[in-house]
Amino acid sequence: MHLKQLLCTDDDAVSPVIGVVLMVAVTVILAAVIATFVLGVGDSVNDTAPQASFNFNYEQNGGGSDELAITHNAGDAIAGENLNVTSTGAATEDDDSASIGTDVFTGTIDAGTTATINNTTFKRDSDNKVLSSAGGPDSRLNLSAATVRVVYIDTSSDSSATLGRWEGPDV
Repeated sequence: MHLKQLLCTDDDAVSPVIGVVLMVAVTVILAAVIATFVLGVGDSVNDTAPQASFNFNYEQNGGGSDELAITHNAGDAIAGENLNVTSTGAATEDDDSASIGTDVFTGTIDAGTTATINNTTFKRDSDNKVLSSAGGPDSRLNLSAATVRVVYIDTSSDSSATLGRWEGPDV
């Protein structure tokens, strides 16, 4: 019996095939990396929103104006001009809709920074009058049915990301 012929086979063609497969794989990967930067996809990889967490403390003042304290709990420091606080569902005690009328955060916002929204930061949508100067029931802010968001806006790329969200007890 030819035991040597059964155990030994001709492997001369295996090395060139493996070499070609590896060369094609390297070429494809290199082309993909170059394409991401040429097409601009690589630029957007670095444009990420800062990592930050916000804590919300709601005080419902019966007969008075509601307040919501927003605290940067932890994470990256953020420039105040890049933060926007928005609200939906906020109203006066007489159910006139209200929205935030001033910048809530200014300067550099880092862990521990707190801003409070209340009737001095909201205005009536009907006449743009600040609630605290409206007088009567229209000067009292009701946030019980409101949703408040802390939004990061990247001015260089016009992109935005919601960093924190709070919903009132009646939402």
